[in-house]
Amino acid sequence: MLLAFSIAPMMSDRPDGSVSQAVAAAVESGLPHETTSMLTTLEGEWDEVMSVVKRCVDVVAERSPRISLVMKADIRPGYTGQITAKVERVNEILENG
Repeated sequence: MLLAFSIAPMMSDRPDGSVSQAVAAAVESGLPHETTSMLTTLEGEWDEVMSVVKRCVDVVAERSPRISLVMKADIRPGYTGQITAKVERVNEILENG
């Protein structure tokens, strides 16, 4: 499965309001992942992906008493490598017109 999620503390102790340090501490998982400016996408089996999300919530909770979490999943049994393959298919179409 692919799971895109956004997790952030609702409060930051930084003057500029940045939450990047808390997000960086949360996303280390060992699973294939991609972090963009808005979401982190993980690829793996249901239990391992959800375990990472829970760990991320726990890590961010150490920094803030309130957390925002948004998730979107693409559950497609029997497929792996889709974290890059989906993008490659679209890029191929764009390149070939």
